[in-house]
Amino acid sequence: MRKQKQNDLKGLFIVILALVVLNFASSKVFVRADLTQDKRYTLSKTSKDVVDAVNQPLYIDVFLKGNFPGEFKRLQTETSQLLEELKAQNPNIIFQFVNPLENPDESEAVMQSFMERGLTPINITLDDKGKQTQEVVFPWAIGTYGDKSIKIPLLKNMMGASTEEKVVSSVQHLEYAFANAINTISTTKQKKIAIIKGNGEMHDILIADFVRQIRENYYIGPFTLDSVQNKAKETLAELKKYDLAIIVKPTERFSDQEKQVLDQYVVSGGKTLWLVDQVNIEMDSLYNDRGMTLAMPRDLNLNDMFFKYGIRINPDLVKDIMATPIALATGDEGSASQYTQYPWFYSPMIYPEGKHPIISNLDGIKFEFTSGIEVLKNDINKTVLLRSSPYSKLVGTPVEVDLSMVQDRPEKAEFEGKGQIPVAVLLEGSFKSVFENRVLPFDDSTFSGSGKDTKMIVVADGDVIKNQLDRNFQPMELGYDKWTGNLYANKEFLLNCVNFLLDDNGLINIRSKQVNLPLLDKEKVYENYSKTQLLTVALPIVVLIIFGLLFTFLRKRKYSR
Repeated sequence: MRKQKQNDLKGLFIVILALVVLNFASSKVFVRADLTQDKRYTLSKTSKDVVDAVNQPLYIDVFLKGNFPGEFKRLQTETSQLLEELKAQNPNIIFQFVNPLENPDESEAVMQSFMERGLTPINITLDDKGKQTQEVVFPWAIGTYGDKSIKIPLLKNMMGASTEEKVVSSVQHLEYAFANAINTISTTKQKKIAIIKGNGEMHDILIADFVRQIRENYYIGPFTLDSVQNKAKETLAELKKYDLAIIVKPTERFSDQEKQVLDQYVVSGGKTLWLVDQVNIEMDSLYNDRGMTLAMPRDLNLNDMFFKYGIRINPDLVKDIMATPIALATGDEGSASQYTQYPWFYSPMIYPEGKHPIISNLDGIKFEFTSGIEVLKNDINKTVLLRSSPYSKLVGTPVEVDLSMVQDRPEKAEFEGKGQIPVAVLLEGSFKSVFENRVLPFDDSTFSGSGKDTKMIVVADGDVIKNQLDRNFQPMELGYDKWTGNLYANKEFLLNCVNFLLDDNGLINIRSKQVNLPLLDKEKVYENYSKTQLLTVALPIVVLIIFGLLFTFLRKRKYSR
């Protein structure tokens, strides 16, 4: 007995010593292993660099706490796991989950204050074996860094998608959402964006939501080309100070001097985002007594420049069966009027296809009177970002456009083999000047026929950036259609374009990350509901009981001798 006691003490001492050594080692060496097949919890190098740059506490409040449906429980879990990884990378990341509706007496006031800040809640219907309940969810987080704060959307909008599909898409987007927010709030603005003016571009209030969004990351200001006529060299020198020039739906012809300024800006390495309408027609021009108007080609004097760069925007219109709806008044006039939605074939719904980070994981984008882009052969690398549907075709101009066409039901055979028309193209490389080996519109000793590598994106629709106005003539969210209640992905697409053109640290590439979340087949679950309960609830309990009885039996048998 004495020897047994000594052995027991010796074993206890060894266990205690091992625990002490292990505890000491764990305090010095920290290891996290991601065993998921898709490396869901492994941060990209870009995310690590962004998080490492945070040198003071950054507080993140996540409003995903409460009685949620199973799908949102999963979003909550995935968000928590990602934030744990961010905190492990940098202890300055401090997060907590908050239930904003925890106090029922204050729920109405809280919801109102959240909506005023743009944190819109969503109503979720939970259907459990025919029993439906409504839950309010705030799929948002707020990051606070010093005296700055930023909203972080956690749930992506996807028209027509189920809640599970939205959650899967949102989980894929989580790392980018948090990394981009942290980068925005913790990094001082450096890049500058010029909004080109002077050629009948879109009014400021119609691009206000877009401008308001990109102002969080970049310096932005209007840049007029009116001074080119008298001070061409000075205007070019000033434009070269900007990192990106955005040209939004010009309606007036560019002079050769203005074109030389833009051309030399591109050749010198400046990034550009072109949103160009090659056909002159507006939806407002249809709302007249006849309900029709004439679509005419628009000459902006840019054709030769785009041709030199490797594309051609044709003066035609894309007619697409995959169309967004418009709301038209029907029935009696006055208060008895009702609005009915009809497909508008000149307003294509473009669904992005491909894995390029600009379009990865995007929902449908609304276009309006867009033209087709012809991709030409030259040394510039071109990537078609967006195409019309397979059931689309080009309609030449001039052409009469009539609202009565909403009654048409075109046959698919009419569009066979004519679709997949490019409407947005990314160009990358060293561009050659359109004025190479030509007489220059103005003398410039710094003129270059070709220059630095750069990027440009050309979208054959100026209205893709246009936000609608509410009853008080205030700008609404870009992509939201107040007449149909649909929210399209226009803003996300354009922000991705800007981020890609100006992104030096590769943050936009995180969007290409793919996460595979297995989804339950609800129909199979309902069919085998009792069997599933037995396997997931009863079986583990039975196994534990058997194990406990067996362990007790063996222990009694051993010590009863």
